[in-house]
Amino acid sequence: MSKQLNPKVRRVIGVLALLACIAWPLASLARPQPVALDDLQPTEEERRTALVIAQVLEGFHYTRPHIDDGLSRDAFDRYLESLDPNKSFFTREDVDRLDIYRDYFDDALNKGKLAAPFEIFRLFRRKVEQRAAYAIDLLNNYPFDFGRDESYVFDREEEQWARDEKALDDLWRKRVKNDILVARLDETEPFDKKRLLKRYQGLRDRVRQMKAGDVFQTFVNAITLSIEPHTSYMSPEVSENFDIGMRLSLQGIGAVLRSEDGYTKILRTVVGGPAARSGKLRPGDHIVGVAQGKDGAMEDVIGWRLQDVVELIRGSKGSIVRLNIIPKSEGMGGRAREVVLVRDTIKLEDKAAKSKLLEGSEYGDLKIGVIDLPAFYRDFAGQAAGKRNFRSTTRDVRKLLDELESKGVDGVIIDLRQNGGGSLAEATELTGLFIDTGPVVQIKDAASNVELEKDTDPGEVYRGPLMVLVDRNSASASEIFAGAIKDYGRGLIIGEPTFGKGTVQTLVNLARYLRSEQDLGRLRLTMAQFFRVLGASTQLKGVEPDIEYPTSQGARDYGERALDHAIPWAAITPVIDKPRVDFPVSYLKDRSNRRIAKDPGFQYLIDQEKEFMRIKDIKRASLDEAKRRTERQQREQRLLALRNRLRVWRGLPPLKSLDEEDEDEKLAHADEDPEGVKRIMLDETARIMADWIKAARRPLTAQRN
Repeated sequence: MSKQLNPKVRRVIGVLALLACIAWPLASLARPQPVALDDLQPTEEERRTALVIAQVLEGFHYTRPHIDDGLSRDAFDRYLESLDPNKSFFTREDVDRLDIYRDYFDDALNKGKLAAPFEIFRLFRRKVEQRAAYAIDLLNNYPFDFGRDESYVFDREEEQWARDEKALDDLWRKRVKNDILVARLDETEPFDKKRLLKRYQGLRDRVRQMKAGDVFQTFVNAITLSIEPHTSYMSPEVSENFDIGMRLSLQGIGAVLRSEDGYTKILRTVVGGPAARSGKLRPGDHIVGVAQGKDGAMEDVIGWRLQDVVELIRGSKGSIVRLNIIPKSEGMGGRAREVVLVRDTIKLEDKAAKSKLLEGSEYGDLKIGVIDLPAFYRDFAGQAAGKRNFRSTTRDVRKLLDELESKGVDGVIIDLRQNGGGSLAEATELTGLFIDTGPVVQIKDAASNVELEKDTDPGEVYRGPLMVLVDRNSASASEIFAGAIKDYGRGLIIGEPTFGKGTVQTLVNLARYLRSEQDLGRLRLTMAQFFRVLGASTQLKGVEPDIEYPTSQGARDYGERALDHAIPWAAITPVIDKPRVDFPVSYLKDRSNRRIAKDPGFQYLIDQEKEFMRIKDIKRASLDEAKRRTERQQREQRLLALRNRLRVWRGLPPLKSLDEEDEDEKLAHADEDPEGVKRIMLDETARIMADWIKAARRPLTAQRN
């Protein structure tokens, strides 16, 4: 969630930048000596930009970091990790030689002395060229034995650097052998050596094509990511591409992506986007190939920069993009599957709130209203144009509540699963529909000033029983709303611990603060932190459910908790008194646990989570073809049995293989959930609501939460 810098802060940044311009020693601004065209060197503008970034980070970042030797050492390690995340190019000998630069990264930023990161990159470029040439030679000439009992460690994050070039040779022999084996196991098309040749050549060429701005951006982000994970620098080129994407009708698939160990990983899909609507892409899946149109050749994108992959996926609205996906459920040793998507914009209607009514004996013969809220949205363009009836989350939910109450609902569930946030104002105003008046969230800035976002509209639109259903992807504004409902004692929070995104970012245009007409890029700066009205932050821990579902095992290592250097959880002074509530939480938990133990749907979710956790822990794969094939078949059979167990329970015909498309594909387009996976948690939440309402209607010894 972003928040604009106030005018006072902008003026102070401007003064600091101006002083930095005046105070630089002339010697530090000397232009570099002429070098060979293929030898990257930092520019004068990048030196100046480094100094301003240092000033802004130390002066206005929420944590007020010290750019010193301690941070330099972390940034040095982060820089090597950014260049060589899978420890496949540098050796231990290389890293030991580069160790002389470990204490120089702070000077590189503070003084604009960028020689160290550029020297490291030039070595990295040479190492990539050597390894690409070696891989191509292996592919063309080496006789691989696919009956040999050996394995390849494909996730080397926790591994040590290869001892020397000889050890690196053996690592690459196994890497090339693994690449060939994966291609041999692909049953959709015969093995073609040219595809792998193109991969290794592409790896070499992409590093060759990197410009000084790319190196500078990588260096600066090694610094910022060593401070905390949401502050980052966009080079002028990246900024320009970002602006083009905002101005033109260039669309994507509606997914948040991240580069991880040379692969492009889906962090989450955006509600209403092509990826989410397809039902075939999920967080944790890896994109390994991209093709254009119905018949375009599949481009191997393993090892590509994230920016290049994004540009390949992006295209004109209505055009087709085909993706090769390795599902999260199969791990990195799994088989890629093709997914066809039509690029589109995400319209406000796609993420608008919707309601439905659950009723029947399953819910205690009560009427349970459900409001599905995919995002906290507001039609800012319509508001700016003066439209009186512009769309917003709060306005839509108000209407839905009125409609549900007209139908005589006994309780309401607000479903915030997969809701990644949005407008802070909407989170505040939506909370106001369920409380009288008062503060909703506290925002603390780097100077320890605390600002309150308040609901000032007296009265409650809905006063009845309320539950908020959340999962590990409920973030930011979702956490503000859920936290406020919990702190006011207004309702119960059900589901999984939320994402834990409790900080505020703003974009700083660096060119405004230098005597330069050139674009210097932008800094995405963390400038504040959210705190709930009872004082606890939503940062890191997220919002803990009152009743937690047993699917949350993996959620404990997900979201903000999984990010390096995340800002820690903290607490400040409460701004409301803790309410006295008598929710029978222990009673409700006990009844829910007994149901879940017998619920085939929940057992599917629990077993699926266990399978994900098991696959996540696998770091190596056999290079014995027969063994690898057997392992893959066993894994796919487990997943198929798991999915068919759910389908049979839902009254759907079992699938013969994971590759088989549902016969109810048309139903998928209408419902987006033909197997009813989304309904499993929702149905149990409605049953808990029924227990709660009935408990309140009869004498019961309530157990205080």
